[in-house]
Amino acid sequence: MRSKFVAGNWKMNGSLAANEALLGALAAAPGIPRGGVAVLAPFPYLGQCADLLRGSTVSWGAQDVSVHESGAYTGEVSGSMLLEFGCRFVVVGHSERRAMHGETSELVARKAVAAVKAGLTPIVCVGETLQERESGRTQSVIGEQLDAVLSTAGMEVVGKSILAYEPVWAIGTGKTATPAQAQEVHSFIRRRVAGKDAGCAEGVLILYGGSVKGSNAGALFSEPDVDGGLVGGASLVAADFLEICKAAFVPSA
Repeated sequence: MRSKFVAGNWKMNGSLAANEALLGALAAAPGIPRGGVAVLAPFPYLGQCADLLRGSTVSWGAQDVSVHESGAYTGEVSGSMLLEFGCRFVVVGHSERRAMHGETSELVARKAVAAVKAGLTPIVCVGETLQERESGRTQSVIGEQLDAVLSTAGMEVVGKSILAYEPVWAIGTGKTATPAQAQEVHSFIRRRVAGKDAGCAEGVLILYGGSVKGSNAGALFSEPDVDGGLVGGASLVAADFLEICKAAFVPSA
C-alpha cells in the first residue's frame, strides 16, 4: 500500500526570521512520519533548512535543478550541490517554470534524469490550463507531458520519482479541483504509467497540487489515486500546513 506524502512548495517566499519560526513548528510537531513531509525552499534557505530540520522527521528539498553536473552555467544549481545541503527532493516541471521560463517537457525529463543521477527524488509536475480543460484537452495535454518523461527519462527514473498533478487553473486562484476531478486525472496518470510498467504504476506516488488547504485536504486525500499534496501558499503558515499533514496521516474518527 502506498504511503501518503505532503510537500510544501514555498516558491519565492521566506526570510530567515519567518523560516525559523515555520521550520521550528514543523520540527516540533507530533505525528509526522519520517519521510512523509518535506519543505521545498528557495536555494538560499537550504542551509537553514538543514540546520533546523536535521534530526527531525521532516525532509527538505529544492524547487529546481540543472541538467548539468558542473561547468560554465551561471545561475544554475546542480543536483550534487543540493545533495550537499541534505536535500532529498527537487521539483521539476512546475507550471510556473514551464510558463515563465519556457521549459519544455523534454527538458523536464532531462532534469528528472539529472536529479535521480545525483541521488535525489524528483517531483515531476504535469497539469493543464483552464483553456485546455474547457476545450476538453486535459488528458491529451497531460499525456503529452507525461509521455516525454516516460520515454526520455525511462521507467527506471520514473520508478524513483514522485508525480504531481497540478491543474494550472487551480494554482493560487483559490479554485480547487473537486476530489472527483482530481481522482479522474490521477487515475489517468496511473493508467498511462501502467502502459509502460504496471508494477511501477502501482507504486508511484501521485500528489495533487492546486489550492490545497486544511478544509479540502481530507476529501482529496481520501481518493484512491491521490497519494498526498504538493502544497503552495498554505505551506507558509505552520498551522495551515500541519492541518493538511494531519489530514494525510491521522485517520479520521
